[in-house]
Amino acid sequence: MVEKTVAVLPGDGIGPEIMTQGLRVLSAVAEKYGHEFKYHPALVGGVAYERGGHPLPEKTIKTCRDSDAIYFGAVGGPKWANLPAELTPEKGALLPLRKIFDLYANLRPAVIFGPLADAASLRQDRLTRGLDILIIRELTGGIYFGNGKLSSPILLDSEYNAKGENTADVMVYSEPEIRRIAEVACNAAMKRNRKLTSVDKANVLDSSKLWRKIVSEYVERRYPEVDLNHLYVDNAAMQIATNPGQFDVIVTGNMFGDILSDLASAITGSIGMLPSASLNESGFGLYEPVHGSAPDIAGKEIANPLAQILSGAMMLRHSFNLEEEAKDIERAVENVLDEGYRTRDLGGGTKFPFASTSEMGRRVVDNIRN
Repeated sequence: MVEKTVAVLPGDGIGPEIMTQGLRVLSAVAEKYGHEFKYHPALVGGVAYERGGHPLPEKTIKTCRDSDAIYFGAVGGPKWANLPAELTPEKGALLPLRKIFDLYANLRPAVIFGPLADAASLRQDRLTRGLDILIIRELTGGIYFGNGKLSSPILLDSEYNAKGENTADVMVYSEPEIRRIAEVACNAAMKRNRKLTSVDKANVLDSSKLWRKIVSEYVERRYPEVDLNHLYVDNAAMQIATNPGQFDVIVTGNMFGDILSDLASAITGSIGMLPSASLNESGFGLYEPVHGSAPDIAGKEIANPLAQILSGAMMLRHSFNLEEEAKDIERAVENVLDEGYRTRDLGGGTKFPFASTSEMGRRVVDNIRN
């Protein structure tokens, strides 16, 4: 029997309704395997700002600290878009959570389930080897966390100074930051096909030159069994868009990973199918779907809960070491799709016009129990 405590942060928009289905599935797994999962709900995002003046209250941070993992829904929406940056749901909640818990490794699978092959955005002849890519993105360094200051000293003495307002964002990476994300990527590659692609812009950026040097040395010294190759980010984007089957594990920095993981997710046909995990060195993680809060469809029972459900499977695998339970969820999701059930974003079902949010959750639960 495994006992775990989960901080549950539903957030905004469709977050609460897809979270409900995610928890239904986790509870079905706990019942089937004799585990006990305790759920501690907390406010985050726009709803937290509305109730307490900040998108990440101290009480929520404490709830997360007292838990074994964070199960996250979605945050944000037009309602809060004009707030000061530090109070917006995205910058005021998600980025601080990553920093507070040192969630430096973001794992985003881009997988096409067999029943959804026709929904992929690429021609079928370009998916002859299927699609099962794991993108590992460094999450707490790089340009998103570098110091950017208006009237930077670099810019003050430059030609830009005479051209009006200017600013700078700084991309900084250190050897330890690069080594530890390389370790995560190599471990993942060893569990898959021992194939790793490192993405950078070493032909232009000094930070990328260091990235390539450290990754190369680390793999050669520690993981000689891993087949490592390097791509510039522009070429990587082109290759993902035209021949994604060549990739297995991709590792890259914060900004490049942000862009490439969204590109890979678009190929799968629906962002509503894609989970993610953000981990620290101890295995503590934040698990969330990659899609947004979709406030325009909130409360209409048409949101796809499968990315949230699959994020729960990643939590079982990476933070709780419950591999069979994680596979059980993934098999159940594929079974439901194979039976012909689809939410609206998937174009409707082969048996029914479309299944509601709660219907998809119930079908997954039934498959797990049976």
